Amino acid sequence: MLNDSVSAVVAWTTWPEGSDVGEFARTLVEERLAACVTTHLAVRSVYRWRGGIEEDDEQLVMIKTTADRIERLRERVRELHPAEVPELVVLPVVDGNPEYLAWVVESTGDA
Repeated sequence: MLNDSVSAVVAWTTWPEGSDVGEFARTLVEERLAACVTTHLAVRSVYRWRGGIEEDDEQLVMIKTTADRIERLRERVRELHPAEVPELVVLPVVDGNPEYLAWVVESTGDA
């Protein structure tokens, strides 16, 4: 089981298809809000919005970070995301490669 002092999390959001998600990803890494941002093109979202059912082609964005960065990450997603109500879901990492998780903590720590 993961050591409690290492609080790695994975956050995800979606990004409109055809938009440049690379600048968003680079900003999060440059600001040490993420150790790594992985994007996956061509996912389809079906959701309820304003009384109707919507469907959109989107990009899935997975953000590897730490629990102490979540609040600032949430703020930056709100600032940078083009959606009126951007998705941001955060899941705890309960276990993983210790060297990788140490790298996540190091990469998001204060320089």
